[in-house]
Amino acid sequence: MTTVVVGAGHAGLAASHFLTGRSIEHVVLERGEVANSWRRERWDSLRLLTPNWLSRLPGHHYSGPDPDGYMTSGEVAEFIEHFAGVTRAPVRTGTAVTAIRRAGTGYHVVTSGGELSCRSVVLATGACNVPVVPAFAAAVPAGVRQLTPFGYRGPEEIGEGGVLVVGASATGVQIAAELRRSGRPVILSVGEHVRMPRLHRDRDVLWWMDASGVWDQRYDEVDDLTRARRLPSPQLAGTPERATLDLNALTGLGVELVGRLAAVRDDVLLFSGGLRNVCSLADLKMRRLLAGFDEWAGLRPEAELPPTRVPPAARLRLDLGRGEIATIVWATGFRPDYSWLDVPVVDEKGRLRHEGGVVDSPGLYALGLPLLRRRRSTFLSGIEDDAREVIGHLAAAPAVRG
Repeated sequence: MTTVVVGAGHAGLAASHFLTGRSIEHVVLERGEVANSWRRERWDSLRLLTPNWLSRLPGHHYSGPDPDGYMTSGEVAEFIEHFAGVTRAPVRTGTAVTAIRRAGTGYHVVTSGGELSCRSVVLATGACNVPVVPAFAAAVPAGVRQLTPFGYRGPEEIGEGGVLVVGASATGVQIAAELRRSGRPVILSVGEHVRMPRLHRDRDVLWWMDASGVWDQRYDEVDDLTRARRLPSPQLAGTPERATLDLNALTGLGVELVGRLAAVRDDVLLFSGGLRNVCSLADLKMRRLLAGFDEWAGLRPEAELPPTRVPPAARLRLDLGRGEIATIVWATGFRPDYSWLDVPVVDEKGRLRHEGGVVDSPGLYALGLPLLRRRRSTFLSGIEDDAREVIGHLAAAPAVRG
């Protein structure tokens, strides 16, 4: 076998498309089904953050009746599965990779369905395999239920009582809004976040990101690449009404804002006092982004969006012993899982060492990671260019050409 691709999501299938185009023998290994994470690891109401017209894979575009709408998770899975069928990708489903090791000039791949030897490997397992939960979550009393987005399906599965959502990226604000609309008291713990309106001058804000070229910025043009790759996802939601879901929208629903959760001591949650500062910084960055769009389009600046309404005295402590909070949802991010990768290419924080998807081991590659080669890398519309270039590098490598 020349190449093994690990993961049959959009990134792995895009890799397969370009491998096929170069007549490189390969197989795509998938632990579950095609687009497994979209089928098994999303809450019920989730929709894509990107509008349907931006849903595109190599030679495969959205062609439905609602280009300005947002696909459900099920529709995304169908879109990706259709791509797999059209490209006739050589996918082996139900085949979990349990180990990958160097073997001479290539790799030895151990799976639940047997073992393979290959010259090169493409890691396309994504960046969101494991929810990140802070260590102090272990100090939360047993009477308080704790969930991650992987365990959350909808409000009907949450018991009575108040909910604390920790994290204000896209995941956190969407879950907080859904729970609040269900009638539950909700507190949102806010740390660093990216504020973004759904529409700017009556166009989806992601149209501006796409058309102005912001999304095309390359990884080698970014000043602080490590930080840029760790930025939280923007506060966006894909809804039929194309509504903005920022902190002001949440407070309008009755969600209480508090600062970043810093510690748990003696059943008491301790919050940072920096809520106003992180909100002001997010407001500033949003205004700069929108002003940049206007400058690119040659338009006069329009009235700025109102600043985030921060409570004058956000609480700094919350005693879990008083019963105000029955459930905590940890929307504190995700990380990739490389526990099965027996090659020394992962740093002490669990991040893969790579240069634009070329991993620090000959013949090993990655796709589908944040800002892999461009700012659009993790979106459906960003995988085509990344996969073309990464597979181009793979095809030119001596081990493959020989």
